[in-house]
Amino acid sequence: MPILLSLAAFAMTLLGGLVADRVGSRRHLVLGFAAGVMLGVVAFDLLPEALATAPLHLHGVPLPMLTLALAFLGIHIVERSMGMHDAHETDYATHRHARAGVGLTAGSALVLHSFLDGAAIGAAYQADTSLALAVAIGVIAHDFTDGFNTYTLTSLYGNARRRALTLLTLDALAPVAGATLTALLPIPHTILSAYLGLFAGFLLYLATSDILPEAHTPRRATGWTLTATVLGTLFVWGVIGLTD
Repeated sequence: MPILLSLAAFAMTLLGGLVADRVGSRRHLVLGFAAGVMLGVVAFDLLPEALATAPLHLHGVPLPMLTLALAFLGIHIVERSMGMHDAHETDYATHRHARAGVGLTAGSALVLHSFLDGAAIGAAYQADTSLALAVAIGVIAHDFTDGFNTYTLTSLYGNARRRALTLLTLDALAPVAGATLTALLPIPHTILSAYLGLFAGFLLYLATSDILPEAHTPRRATGWTLTATVLGTLFVWGVIGLTD
């Protein structure tokens, strides 16, 4: 049963990525929506789940909040040291490889997140069948946005379409692998909560520092882009509310 449920997540992830691949000239709207979705995932899904499963505090602070700050500052330091946001148009080729690496890192993090989604389905099934079904509904509902963001983030940083589609395929397969392997390799709660905080910081930085500025560049800035960002956040809130 966990594998069958994860196959539905596989299909939904692919669908989200293929939608992102077909948007064409409406790219600024897609980026605005994706940033809103990422903010919603951090605020309504990742952090509440991380804090609910975090038994460990370090110097009075929950572990996932520390890893969130670590991820945010870490990627900021990497980008500043490479001068990614200081490059002019004529310098773009110099920084293209570094930016492509950030895109691959972001896509790979989403693949790992999808693997843990599948692992959550398998772990829930070990406890109770009805709980596994409820968890699977939540995973399937937000895997559309996972696929959407995997393709968008990978391609945004200058990676070729083939590479973005490859990461999308891996992202779609990850829940199936996670659900299959959970029985053999359960994830300790402390490690899981630390990872969720780390991933939340990573998404938060990319959404605020990279994707939103790209979506709202002067040549693209419209009220519809801002609306798309708000709708993306509200969309995740609606999904979480329906599947909680």
